[in-house]
Amino acid sequence: MKILQVGKFYPIKGGVEKVMYDLMTGLAARGVACDMLCAAIEGGTRTVELEHGARLFCCHTLKKVSATMISPAMVAMLRKICHNYDIIHIHHPDPTACLALWCSGYKGRVVLHWHSDIVRQKRLLKMYLPMQEWLVRRADIIVGTSPVYVAQSPFLRHMQHKTTHLPIGIEAVKPDAAGAERLRQRFGGRRIIFSLGRLVPYKGFRYLVEAARYLPDDCVVVIGGSGPLREDLEQQIHDLGLQDKVLLIGRVPDEDLPAYYTACTLFSLPSVQKTEAFGIVQIEAMSCGKPVVTTTIPESGVAWVNGHGVSGLNVPPENAKALAEAICEVTKDEEVYSRYCEGARKRFRELFTIDRMIDKCLALYAGL
Repeated sequence: MKILQVGKFYPIKGGVEKVMYDLMTGLAARGVACDMLCAAIEGGTRTVELEHGARLFCCHTLKKVSATMISPAMVAMLRKICHNYDIIHIHHPDPTACLALWCSGYKGRVVLHWHSDIVRQKRLLKMYLPMQEWLVRRADIIVGTSPVYVAQSPFLRHMQHKTTHLPIGIEAVKPDAAGAERLRQRFGGRRIIFSLGRLVPYKGFRYLVEAARYLPDDCVVVIGGSGPLREDLEQQIHDLGLQDKVLLIGRVPDEDLPAYYTACTLFSLPSVQKTEAFGIVQIEAMSCGKPVVTTTIPESGVAWVNGHGVSGLNVPPENAKALAEAICEVTKDEEVYSRYCEGARKRFRELFTIDRMIDKCLALYAGL
C-alpha cells in the first residue's frame, strides 16, 4: 500500500496535524509507504525526508484566513503526485485539502478523517458547504475520533453506513518525578488541579476559575496556555479574590509538560462547545494515571474519552459548582482516588495508545 495523509499545516501546532504526522511516521515504521502533504506555515514549497522513507511535502502558503491556509501550491502538488498513491487520507476540517482533492482528478480510494465539524466559522461554512458535501459523498469511508462525534454530526447523518471511529493514540507521557517535586514545592504542597489549552471562549476556563471558589483551601487551580482571554481571566480572578488559588502560568513548554502531569492530583477540561471534539490533553493526563473531570458537551466526543465513573467524572458544561463537586468527589479519600487513577491508566492502555491507533488504521486501509 502507498498512503498519502493530506491536510492542515506544518510545523505541528495542533491536534489534527499531530495525528497526521503520527500516522505517517507510525505507518512508515511498520514498513508501509506513507507520506504527508500540507501547507507550510512559513517558507516556500519543499520536501522533508524523514525516517523509514517517509516524505513530508510542505507547500507555500499565500495567507491564512479563518484558520484555513490558502495554498494554490498544495492544490498543484496533489494533482502532480496523487497517482502515486493507493489511498489518500484527507483530514477535515481543511477546505484547501478538499479543494486539492477535487482538482486532482484522483480516482483511487479516499479516507475522510472527520476530526470535527466547522463550528465557529459560520460564514466560511456557507461558502464551503457544497464542497464539503462533495467530499462526504466522495469518501469511501469516514473516520471519526470517537463514535459519538460521527454518530451525532448533522453533516454525517445520512452517511452512517460508511462511518467508523479511530480514537487518537499517543505515546504515554513519561513521568518526571524531579520536576514534579519542584512544582509541588512551588505551589506550597497543595493539591494541583491542572488544566491546559488556549485561552479562548470554547475552552470554558472561566467556569474552572469560578469553580475554585468551591474547592478546599488545600487545592490550587493551575491553568497553562496563552490566548486572547488572558486579561479577562485575570480580571475574573481578581474580582473573585482568587489570586492565591488560581494561577495562569502561560504557555507550558513541551519539555515541562511531564512535570505538570506528574505533579497534578487531577486534570480538568472545562470546555463548553463541540469545537472541543476529543481533547488530547485528557489522554495525556490519563497516561500518567491522573483522573479527569470534564464536561458532557452535546455532539462532542470529550465525555466518551473520559469514561464516567472509570477514569473520572463528566458534568454539565458551563456549571462551575458541578465542576468543583466532581473534583471533590474524585479526590475525597485515598481509596476512591486510587480507583480513579487506576481506571485512567487502564482506559488509556485499552483505547488510546499510539500502537492501537496504528493497528486500527492499518486494518481500516486493508479493508479498502
